[in-house]
Amino acid sequence: MAKGKIIVAGIGPGSKEDITPAVLEAVKVSDVIVGYKYYFQFISDFVKPDAQCIDTGMKKERQRAEEAFRYAEQGNAVCVISSGDSGIYGMAPLIYEMKKEKQSDIEVEVLPGISAFQKAAAILGAPIGHDFCIISMSDLMTPWDRIEKRIIAASSADFVTAIYNPKSNGRYWQLYRLVELFLKDRSPDTPIGYVRQAGREEQEVKVTTLGQFDPEDVDMFTIVIIGNSQSYRFQENKIITPRGYYREDEVEEAKNLGQDIMIRSFRTIESELKNKDIPLDKKWALLHATHTTADFDMEDVLYTDENAVANLYKEFTEGTVRTIITDVTMVVSGIRKGALERMGIEAKCYLHDPRVAELAQSKGITRTQAGIRLAVEEYPDALYAFGNAPTALIELCELVRKGKANPIGIIAAPVGFVNVRESKHMTKPFKNISKIIIEGRKGGSNLAATLVNSILTFDDAEQLKPGRDV
Repeated sequence: MAKGKIIVAGIGPGSKEDITPAVLEAVKVSDVIVGYKYYFQFISDFVKPDAQCIDTGMKKERQRAEEAFRYAEQGNAVCVISSGDSGIYGMAPLIYEMKKEKQSDIEVEVLPGISAFQKAAAILGAPIGHDFCIISMSDLMTPWDRIEKRIIAASSADFVTAIYNPKSNGRYWQLYRLVELFLKDRSPDTPIGYVRQAGREEQEVKVTTLGQFDPEDVDMFTIVIIGNSQSYRFQENKIITPRGYYREDEVEEAKNLGQDIMIRSFRTIESELKNKDIPLDKKWALLHATHTTADFDMEDVLYTDENAVANLYKEFTEGTVRTIITDVTMVVSGIRKGALERMGIEAKCYLHDPRVAELAQSKGITRTQAGIRLAVEEYPDALYAFGNAPTALIELCELVRKGKANPIGIIAAPVGFVNVRESKHMTKPFKNISKIIIEGRKGGSNLAATLVNSILTFDDAEQLKPGRDV
């Protein structure tokens, strides 16, 4: 008796046009076709008249494999059909495992097919233009804790991610958990597309965002594709994940990467805060301060007046003040230039003004004090940010008390051991001035600058999307 053969063939996602010529030929010449009964409708026109069709219901994969070997051992050419690609959540692994178990000498050949995620991706445009992965939500044979680890890995590594078996009648919560995990690393604006019955008459296509995605919209016949940090929506129902050919320059790429890292960092910080009920504008300043210092003590030492960040942002966007004064040049260096340009604001430090040295010497004061005196003469209503010199902050407080300065706000973050705490205590009584203070001895130019940045980018706070002006 001639020895039989098993061909494991992927018949594509569901339309005859998506079946490869090699698979069609295998179906045409096979003596026996084995598969899930639902799939036979897609190949019925190509099966030879005398071929046997062995169909089974769902979850009968082992039975199908057994039948395939039984008929092949009788000398038949057997074609085992899977939807999509037989090697992706299909019959190919089981056939090979059974060949090993049986120590069978039956020849096995695998013919690739168009996978459902490939078909869905083509319908959605070009969402998998860069590194991607596929995760199945089915926990029938894979423990959920292992699936969750894979979800976290895919999300944190910024893979475009295709989701198979997203939801069923008995498995309703897993997709909600996936979205929850992805939102820890991805922006709510991340595009997400899903295609139901891809390539079939009942096909449905939707594109939305990760933040607006409703898991109730999908079922077991749906493929979900989540974009990465570079993916964007194009037209109504298309998603593009750029490969890089139209990248303007390496600076823009670094900017996007920097923003992605900041977004992920901010989400990590937010998840580890002790107090989850901090008002949004104070939280925005706290996230900046913690990100800059990697010091979660900021939650205990950051003081803000009620709505201070929101009010100062409003002053800059709606008011006439367009100046930020700092005690040292390092604070100016840390303020985002893109944000200043975007909002038409100037950041100035008088420390190196030629008049400062002369004023300091003649009055017997520090150069930073002299710089503040000069600044107040020209910009009495500016936002004043201190990251180094308590004497400069004390000077401003004295000028406020004398009615010579009326700043829209004070950022008090000088650092050190002498007069540092006292300078911050002196600042607090000014009820009509919005204040942001790093209490105690901690502070620094980097903190003062990042607190300014939190004000300039407050319109990004609700979306938790820092780094726009990096």
